Amino acid sequence: MAGLTRLCTWFFLALLGFSLSSSASTQEETTQWPLHNDGLNKVVQWDHYSFQINDQRIFVFSGEFHYWRIPVPSLWRDILEKIKAAGFTAFAFYSNWAYHAPNNHTVDFSTGAHDIRGLFELAKDIGLYIIVRPGPYINAEVTAGGFPLWLTTGDYGSLRNNDTRYTKAWTPYFSEMTQITSKYQVTDGENALCYQIENEYGDQWVGDPSARDPNETAISYMELLEASARKNGITVPLTANDPNMDTHSWGSDWSNEGGNVDVTGVDSYPSCWTCDLSQCTSTNGVYVPFQVMEYYEYFQENQPTMPEFMPEFQGGSYNPWGGPEGGCADNTGAEFANLFYRWNIGQRVTAMSLYMLFGGTNWGGIAAPVTASSYDYSAPISEDRSIGSKYYETKLLALFTRAAKDLTMTELKGNGTQYTTNSAVRAYELRNPETNAGFYPTFHVNTSLSTNEAFRLHVDTSAGALTVPRHGGTIRLNGHQSKIVVTDFTFGSKKLLYSTAEVLTYAVFDKTPTLVLWVPTGESGEFAVKGAKKGSIKKSQGCSHVEFYHEDNGLTVTFTQSHGMSVVELDNEVRVVLLDRTHAYRFWAPALTNDPLVPETESVLIQGPHLVRGAKLSGSTLAVTGDAINATVLEVFAPKNVKTITWNGKMLHTQRTEYGSLKGMPAAPASVKLPSFGTWKTKDSLPERFADYDDSGPAWVDADHMTTLNPRTPTTLPVLYADEYGFHNGVRLWRGYFTGGATGVSLNVQGGSAFGWSAWLNGQLIGSYFGTAAAEQGNLTLSFANATLQHKEPNVLLVVHDDTGHDETTGALNPRGILDAKLLGSPDPKFTHWKIAGTAGGESNLDPVRGVYNEDGLYGERVGWHLPGFDDCRWPSTSTERKSESPSAVLSFKGATVQFFRTTIPLNLPSGHDISISFVLSTPAGSTKAYRAQLFVNGYQYGRYNPYIGNQVVYPVPAGILNYSGENTVAVAVWAQTVEGGSIGVDWRVNYVADSSLDVVQLAAEEEALRPVWSKEREAYA
Repeated sequence: MAGLTRLCTWFFLALLGFSLSSSASTQEETTQWPLHNDGLNKVVQWDHYSFQINDQRIFVFSGEFHYWRIPVPSLWRDILEKIKAAGFTAFAFYSNWAYHAPNNHTVDFSTGAHDIRGLFELAKDIGLYIIVRPGPYINAEVTAGGFPLWLTTGDYGSLRNNDTRYTKAWTPYFSEMTQITSKYQVTDGENALCYQIENEYGDQWVGDPSARDPNETAISYMELLEASARKNGITVPLTANDPNMDTHSWGSDWSNEGGNVDVTGVDSYPSCWTCDLSQCTSTNGVYVPFQVMEYYEYFQENQPTMPEFMPEFQGGSYNPWGGPEGGCADNTGAEFANLFYRWNIGQRVTAMSLYMLFGGTNWGGIAAPVTASSYDYSAPISEDRSIGSKYYETKLLALFTRAAKDLTMTELKGNGTQYTTNSAVRAYELRNPETNAGFYPTFHVNTSLSTNEAFRLHVDTSAGALTVPRHGGTIRLNGHQSKIVVTDFTFGSKKLLYSTAEVLTYAVFDKTPTLVLWVPTGESGEFAVKGAKKGSIKKSQGCSHVEFYHEDNGLTVTFTQSHGMSVVELDNEVRVVLLDRTHAYRFWAPALTNDPLVPETESVLIQGPHLVRGAKLSGSTLAVTGDAINATVLEVFAPKNVKTITWNGKMLHTQRTEYGSLKGMPAAPASVKLPSFGTWKTKDSLPERFADYDDSGPAWVDADHMTTLNPRTPTTLPVLYADEYGFHNGVRLWRGYFTGGATGVSLNVQGGSAFGWSAWLNGQLIGSYFGTAAAEQGNLTLSFANATLQHKEPNVLLVVHDDTGHDETTGALNPRGILDAKLLGSPDPKFTHWKIAGTAGGESNLDPVRGVYNEDGLYGERVGWHLPGFDDCRWPSTSTERKSESPSAVLSFKGATVQFFRTTIPLNLPSGHDISISFVLSTPAGSTKAYRAQLFVNGYQYGRYNPYIGNQVVYPVPAGILNYSGENTVAVAVWAQTVEGGSIGVDWRVNYVADSSLDVVQLAAEEEALRPVWSKEREAYA
């Protein structure tokens, strides 16, 4: 009924020539929601509309980036420059307790990529605010949700509560992380904007939140974390993120209980957070492609005095074990970005962080069982650091939100089909109560439809009520698309009365504005600029049907833009650049300042390159940095005093156009061909399967615990949970001794989704559990009939089990290891004792540079066969099958064992380029898939290949891990789970080559410290 009343009023006022705005209503709306800061400071404040920093409102468009998923600090700049180039004003990151705490008496924020101070300094240099998310629990599809695995034994209680044992455990990490952050806050002129307490911890209430029955344990826990944050120097707002719109936790607008933070928000994944869509029905209901969710009413109910804040909004989906190769970009690709992010603006959101913006890699043992080695997340910046259509589509909106200052303060005036001339299309009306600027996000009524709908739109403007376009033509929603039509949009000293083409950005040069508009390729647009009387076309590339209409208060321009860029000049010193989508994708607005808000006079406009990373103005020279993946024209709109342009430090020959831009052509990148793999060396890596193997050394620990604090009570004793004995990652080996006439064994092993295990008796394989994408346990009864029992010497049962990581949330304490082990036969045979081996040194962390996740318990890893510098000269060479003109090799062997393969490969790639490389693993046709393989590159475990279950075959390895101008050690460990042995194809490829300011060849050479070599101490763990 309200919509109908408003529509009648709109038509009535339109007849009288009035606008809907009034000074009285403006004053009422702006005084109803005063700025507040919870008594912290006046640097960061917030209200019903948005965050405000140093008296300037900001649209926080952010995205998640995990530094620990790309452990090369020199490459952090690459990711942040791409985030900045896309128009984002911030980024968010989880720090990872487990990554920094290999044991319960060490916190490492100094070794290699563990030192995150450089990340804060880069943010300041590049100009991005930071949303810091320290946990202690982070989830993130990381093993145990980011809890260090020494915490999962049960000795520290049930976790995420006020248990003093748990408090004592998290305090050193949380304190140091907080102290580091305290040096980089916006309150001190740095860039950390807010500090999140815990993660998706919607536990403030017992039962239904509407009953307001407080959960005192959860409240006490939050208060402990908040007190620690403040004690250790945090002066910016503390935030929290509800996991859904049902928990209503930690917000002072909803609650008067303890534990409340300063600003709350809600996380949302409307298209499912995983490529396995069946997993999301419990939260979002039955999955319907491109079906949006309503948020506005939730925010008005839950936090009306705070900004509409989404600490996590879907940036893609992770790929689970068994998921499709390459992820699931179909339902979270460019169309998703166009529709869902504009939808949030229609809901009046002014702070939104995409999860993920760059996913990275689950190298080593980082991943939880839900996901494989890749954490690409179908994110805008891909795992191999490449950018494509989703990145570019996201950029179209991010640049707009950075330029649209009036968008940071709006009220939702109405929504529905009454705004359009097509009942299949609805619009939302957002209105700035101070400037009367209007924003009209438009959508299909049913967003799951992809029909091509044409319509005109009823809008309110300072010139009265209008229906646009006014001079023929229509607005179109073609496919899963949305458009934002603006009214009374300020750019410089000028006013855009309305535009049916979307605003990309604008800049002011020499007090004269350049406005950039775009439409999908081949569509029409109409815009009206106040104060202009006539215009002319200065460049018409793909532009047709251009008409100029002099109105009472300005000039209206209509056009159709096919493939290309056009330029129109108006007589009131306004230059308008018109782009189709393909050219808008390659249009950039690099900042000349490190101010994240980028004032309108502090950027230049550039069209053409694959990526523009930045620009610096010095006198009459503009230094542009970026990436060119082919020969392309670079066109620069800049102040008139700019006479010369350099591209990545090289002077460009340029020409000035009649409309004032400068055009030049950067060189195409060099061609890169990877060398063939050399000779492979090989050696057996499972001597432990034989009964005469000596397990008396420091690699082995007696598994003799008869009790455990783990909530899962073992059925048989001793306790055979690996974490009990300080071995937390990946492959573990158990040796069980017995005498007598056992006939078999019953084993129940737990290792997480997609794990597997194998068992040998006195050197002979007696069976394997191959695993499934879903099962976390594998229970087999194995006969000894085909093995040789010893009667005078003890028999040795070797169990090798994989571990795909600990479960998240309440499952973090689920043990990894042998739950039950029972010998079969008569009379009731028993194991005499057990021993376990895992990562060399256990929790002592022999390799602090690569870190606690990187290694597990294979013999070859313990003694360092995967490391550069290990001498394999006495190893036999193995024959490899090579395809002609290809570097690929096929590595094969027979028998049930673990076989290690090693080779060294020199690289000498051209400097001055960004080059991305991936390894590709495969199983030759006709070969068994019953094996598991690990890929090591210069000592880093960069791939888990499980062809029996998973589909991942491509494993990007970043520069810095790879040495682009020297020797590289590549190792592959293949665990055959049958007597057939294994056969694996190993290849590598170039993902992309770009002429770039990011010289990864030099970068990789300078990161030598990230590639420590083998040391003799490894020999002790044989």
